[in-house]
Amino acid sequence: DVDACEFTAVVGASGCGKSTLLRLIAGLMPASEGTIEVGGVPVKGPIPGIGVAFQTPVLLPWRSVRQNVELPLDIRPETPANRSDVGGLLDLVGLKGFENRKPYELSGGMQQRVALCRALVTNPSLLLMDEPFGALDALTREQMNLELQRIWMQSPKTVLLITHSINEAVLLADRVVVMSPRPGQIREIVHVPLPRPRDFSVMRDPIFFDASERVRALMSASGFTD
Repeated sequence: DVDACEFTAVVGASGCGKSTLLRLIAGLMPASEGTIEVGGVPVKGPIPGIGVAFQTPVLLPWRSVRQNVELPLDIRPETPANRSDVGGLLDLVGLKGFENRKPYELSGGMQQRVALCRALVTNPSLLLMDEPFGALDALTREQMNLELQRIWMQSPKTVLLITHSINEAVLLADRVVVMSPRPGQIREIVHVPLPRPRDFSVMRDPIFFDASERVRALMSASGFTD
């Protein structure tokens, strides 16, 4: 179970089913057995209230930044979201002044901000993120980690983050779910009782060290190294 407004990270070796789990929760593929519920509602297909951000931004090159962000509202006009709020959301993710730019005019980090903004535009109660910063350089990735935390603290919602980075998982999450190799099962859930907001100085905290070392030990036992 994932509690409301909790930030949960999922780590595990490639092929253990992390991305499959995310797609099942999002209703993008059917479950072969068992039941998945979001807000007490069984997931049988895509449902309102879920935002998804993938590793690749997948922006439409002919649409502006604002038009890309508004895409979910165009596809599902019945979504209870106000287009007048888009400007505030762009400001929240640091894209104010870039509303009319095309994707090719943006850096990789800015494109990922657009994708994050698009995932948030319907004000979802659940945000699913599949390695959203995996393709970014190290410095930009660190900046996006802190940006994501800031956005989450300003607008709390339930977040499930898939990542290969142990440090990223422990920095951002309240709990880190460690999955075993195939067949993917939950090996252990590691709690991270660190206060927020967190920055990278927290890596010197004994709590951070203990949590990251526990996750690393579990991953190493499964034949995976960060």
